[in-house]
Amino acid sequence: MSPCACTSLLTCMLYLACISSTFIRATLPHQHPDPEAIVLQLQRKVNASITSRRQILETNPLYIQSKDQTPCQTGNPVDDCWRCDPNWANDRQRLTDCTVGFDQGAMGGKGGQIYIVSDPSDGDPENPQPGTLRHAVIQSEPLWIIFAHDMHINLKTELIVSSTKTIDGRGAMVHITGKGCIAIEHVENIIIHGLYIHDCEPSGKSDGDGLAIKGIRNLWIDHCSFARCMDGLVDITEGSTAVTVTNSYFTEHNKVMLLLKVQVI
Repeated sequence: MSPCACTSLLTCMLYLACISSTFIRATLPHQHPDPEAIVLQLQRKVNASITSRRQILETNPLYIQSKDQTPCQTGNPVDDCWRCDPNWANDRQRLTDCTVGFDQGAMGGKGGQIYIVSDPSDGDPENPQPGTLRHAVIQSEPLWIIFAHDMHINLKTELIVSSTKTIDGRGAMVHITGKGCIAIEHVENIIIHGLYIHDCEPSGKSDGDGLAIKGIRNLWIDHCSFARCMDGLVDITEGSTAVTVTNSYFTEHNKVMLLLKVQVI
């Protein structure tokens, strides 16, 4: 099988809706009663953004090269929401207003403190140092996690993320590789944005997935890139609900995504 690159905003959403409506309709109290309506709502937003951008380009062919970015339309409803604001970094938590699809209740670490990851090391997974990503994700309180600069984090074992966390890679190039990569299991309210996750290997209970998602509620994965993991790039299983994957690349891999017993809200 040739490598696959997935860039469509709708691809994962449509697949999740198909799984939910065909096999597991109305089996959980948190499941949305009409998943197809959510997909159609998203499709309308995408079409409106594309149409608006097309109209701007037709009336002003030099718009892309112009410094005048008003009005700003990217052709993508998520990017329309935040990327056009030159001061977006001053209010990073406004990203939660940009959620689309089934995860529109996902708040991540909104309302919590900003945690700045300044140390790319993963020296002692059992007792992580403050300033590392591992130290950030195990905290009990809501946190909005950002990165001080570009970094490559090579994990020694899987990174287990606790509830009410946003891992926000905007403004930096953050690569995550190594043992186990990221595990999100039986928690809620997680946002992962702008990470490069690749070359993940088995470790402990991990099969080597880029993202192993089990039994979660309210998860948004956006603008991430996944490649070359030993097992799946993204596995979503065990009755996970309210999960949306948007604007992400899946490359150089034959087992892109596993959806098993997935239910949406």
